[in-house]
Formats: sequence, structure tokens, C-alpha cells
Amino acid sequence: MAETAAALRTVAHNVRAARTRAGLSLEELSRRAQVSKGALVALEKAQGNPNLATLVRLADTLGVSVSALMQGPPEGHIRVVAADAAAPLWTGERGSEARLMLTTSGPAPVEVWRWQLAPGEEYSSQPHQAGVVETVSVTSGRMTLTLDGTEHAVEAGQTATFHGDTLHVYRGAGTETCSMIMTVHLPPGPASTT
Repeated sequence: MAETAAALRTVAHNVRAARTRAGLSLEELSRRAQVSKGALVALEKAQGNPNLATLVRLADTLGVSVSALMQGPPEGHIRVVAADAAAPLWTGERGSEARLMLTTSGPAPVEVWRWQLAPGEEYSSQPHQAGVVETVSVTSGRMTLTLDGTEHAVEAGQTATFHGDTLHVYRGAGTETCSMIMTVHLPPGPASTT
């Protein structure tokens, strides 16, 4: 429980700092990110439990990565993250989950995610900011990737890449859990200040 409280304090600090850097009031961030002002106030006070969709909307609006909202100060020249050290940012009713493992630094950061999708379970993602590119590598099982209503099968050993500025849905397909590694390539610019 202490780890969760510490993580929430980090998110609160990072959201407030990014909002201040962007010169946005709570009202303006609320309007642009389509997140209620009450939820933002609670978040900046390290209260509540923001979900993945909320964090993505805030990050996109603030021009930073999701992990920039979640990570503390850099730890040195190398950062090693164990799979169980990153708490799931999304969990499904059937046991699916998404974990943000880390984000690289530099002018065009890359987020690295581990996903598990149970058969038939899906996650629907709103469009990201322009310039975001996602790459999904299925390591076991299979999934269906839906982009603008068109389904694409991606099986173990296959990798798909697409522009994330359109509605996209990930769904576990077949009879076994789909495991995948996802990278989210962020565009250069304000997001690189993390």
C-alpha cells in the first residue's frame, strides 16, 4: 500500500509540474484533456486512482509521455526494471493487464509496455497526439488489432506497427492468453523534456 501512495504522490507532482510548465489552469487542462476538474484537483492532491485512459489523455494534452507522469527522478546511467516491479496500469475482468515498464529518454522518447490479453478481452484506446507510432510484437498467442474499424490478425512471432492517432482496439484472440511487447514512439518536442 505504501508503494501505491508513493506512486500517486509522484504522479501528482509530475502532473502539477507539467501543467505549470504548459501554463495551463486546472480548468483549461480539464477542458482540453476531457477530465473532470474534480478528478484533476484530487489527482494533484495525490488522492483518487486515475485509470490508464485518464493518464493517456493528460499525457497527450500536456505533451509528455505517460511514464513521464509516473516516474521519479532518473536513477543513473542504466535502469533495469523487473516485470513484477511495474504495477499494471490497466487490468481486465478476465485477467488481462498492461504494464508500462519504462520510457527511454532523449529527443523522441519510447515507452515500453508488457501486455497480457485474455481470449476475447479487449482494450479500446482513444487516438493519441499526432506523430505517435505504436509497434506491437506478439510473443505468444494471438490478438486482433482493430484500426478505424478494420481488423488485423497478429500472431506469435509477428509484429505490427501503426500511427496511434486513430481509434485502435487490442483484443485477445484464440484460446490462449496473448502476450505482447508494445513500444509507443513519441514525437520529438515537448514530450522530450521528461
